[in-house]
Amino acid sequence: MSGSTGVGNVPRQQPTSGGRRGGGRGRKGGRRSREVFRASESQHPQKKDASDDQQDLKSHPPACTDFDVAYFEAYAHIGIHEEMIKDHVRTEAYRDAVMQHQSFIQGKVVVDVGCGTGILSIFCAQAGAKRVYAVDASAIAVQAKEVVKANNLAETVIVLHGRVEDVEIDEQVDVIISEWMGYTLLYESMLGSVITARDRWLKHGGLILPCAATLYLAPITHPDRYNDSIDFWRNVYGIDMSAMLPVAKQCAFEEPCVETITGENVLTWPHVVKHVDCYTIQLNELESVSTRYKFQSMMRAPLHGFAFWFDVEFSGPANSSMITPSQSPLIGISDDDPVDDIPTKKRTNPNEPLVLSTAPEDPPTHWQQTLIYLYDPIEVEQDQIIEGSVTLSQSKENRRFMNIHLQYSSGGRSFVKESVFR
Repeated sequence: MSGSTGVGNVPRQQPTSGGRRGGGRGRKGGRRSREVFRASESQHPQKKDASDDQQDLKSHPPACTDFDVAYFEAYAHIGIHEEMIKDHVRTEAYRDAVMQHQSFIQGKVVVDVGCGTGILSIFCAQAGAKRVYAVDASAIAVQAKEVVKANNLAETVIVLHGRVEDVEIDEQVDVIISEWMGYTLLYESMLGSVITARDRWLKHGGLILPCAATLYLAPITHPDRYNDSIDFWRNVYGIDMSAMLPVAKQCAFEEPCVETITGENVLTWPHVVKHVDCYTIQLNELESVSTRYKFQSMMRAPLHGFAFWFDVEFSGPANSSMITPSQSPLIGISDDDPVDDIPTKKRTNPNEPLVLSTAPEDPPTHWQQTLIYLYDPIEVEQDQIIEGSVTLSQSKENRRFMNIHLQYSSGGRSFVKESVFR
């Protein structure tokens, strides 16, 4: 995500054997915001009134909590923004999207939700925007204002330091731009701020960049990772340390891991977990996302876990009603979301929608992929079925955290894996 707003890139990450356990994007939040979140938990326990659950989320967006304050403070650190901006795949995709939609932006009013350092706002100003409202609740807004001044754009880009839910803009806008995506797409819940901005300010027929997103899931094999973290303990300098295995598995695989894998690690075509149309999605849809899946393994290999990744699409409002989940070269089979006939995401000409992908077979980004490892691998044969369900839900303690409930079965054996993305 670009910055932080009310509800909220980076040198390309190289493949790692250990990866990052849990935590916000190494960028956005990363370990730093994780620590701040947890400090906030212990110092300011947040008690939720039961009546809050009855609120109409559209009319009454969530109030700012101590967790939110900690989240905004985390985004004041320059390292997070440096990581995001240095993610050339991410930043160049946004720049290209702005230029591709210059006819929608030139002479128009834009709001940048979670502006961070202001780079996307400046791209819009360079594309000829009449006025850009750059909104961020983090103290990075102070630096963003100086960046705008240094580029002689203070008359065009207006930096607003505050939450999207709280700041006032006394006009309707033509365009909303935001880099809101978190790990597993929805982690950090920044999409809620985009929805709030849309409902408050976007004109009918206005443009949202990106306009759509799709979250994917697929089973993976990753023997190198398992060997490095687990099998290592079976023989340490000739000493049998297998007594350490239960602790090693818990430590390595209890939480979601953010790592880079390749297409060779993926056992099947992926399943579409959730498709997001930014023009129509509502706040209450973010509370919980559930789907059933059914995979057919393309090879004989140990099943070590499941990977999430996503892509986002940039296209004009005239095409929004036609948006469907983009097809990755890895295509999924499922009972409820067949995607075999979905058009390919690869652009064959510059007039086709631009897609930013975090898929394993595409150039790596700071999002990498989010992996849910099993404590013990399952040997699967070619064509063997792997099926089950997955639920992603906002944590009750802090809606920016994500609970992941994964049920899976194969070869007559069934299992459940619970993880919390903090």
